[in-house]
Amino acid sequence: MNLHLKFRLVAMSSILFSASLFAQKPSVDLLTPTNHALVMIDHESQMAFPVANIAIESLRNNVALIAGGSRIFKIPTLVTTVAERSFSGPVFPEVSEFFPDKSKYIDRTTMNAWEDANAYKAIKAFSKKKLVMTGLWTSVCIVGPVLSAIADGHEVYVITDGCGDVSKEGHNMAVERMIKAGATMITATQYVLELQRDWARSETYAAVTGLFKKYGGSYGIGIQYASEMLKH
Repeated sequence: MNLHLKFRLVAMSSILFSASLFAQKPSVDLLTPTNHALVMIDHESQMAFPVANIAIESLRNNVALIAGGSRIFKIPTLVTTVAERSFSGPVFPEVSEFFPDKSKYIDRTTMNAWEDANAYKAIKAFSKKKLVMTGLWTSVCIVGPVLSAIADGHEVYVITDGCGDVSKEGHNMAVERMIKAGATMITATQYVLELQRDWARSETYAAVTGLFKKYGGSYGIGIQYASEMLKH
């Protein structure tokens, strides 16, 4: 083999190897179990009563997917409440199921969690540039911390179907405002599946599919069907 041909073969091999590596490199915009923190804001009974943009059953299931997914993937998570004892009441059971230690919740009087000293300190303690937020109501208690976090240099993702508002217009206008400010909108199912990313990740496979079987609606029924039929 002449030297020129050898160099060409080596160069081609390097290109193919580099292309293979490049093809497998995911976007830095994707969420992973280690690159973000989650803030669940005011998923409380009184706050849910007037929600009109999403059916309460769907909202609760989505909240369960978010909370359950965060526990499965060990995401640093803050649960906040507002006026829990005097007005807004307890968090959804779908939150306390996965975060039963209510002493770790942060209760506030401020509508904007970013303006509460304890909530702000807890979020900053996570030391994560990427923040995922979801809660009630979209146009008040979500817009406030989302815009504030972006102004503070964070990359913010909002799980829109884990949010509720007193009207569809209120929710939609809040989402539009946050997008214009630079926030990224995602859904509860998208959030959990983005963290799983690969079904070969056996350490979380059973927990994730089990979570969807319980709270994933028609998708969960599909998973149940497939797992049962494959046994035959």
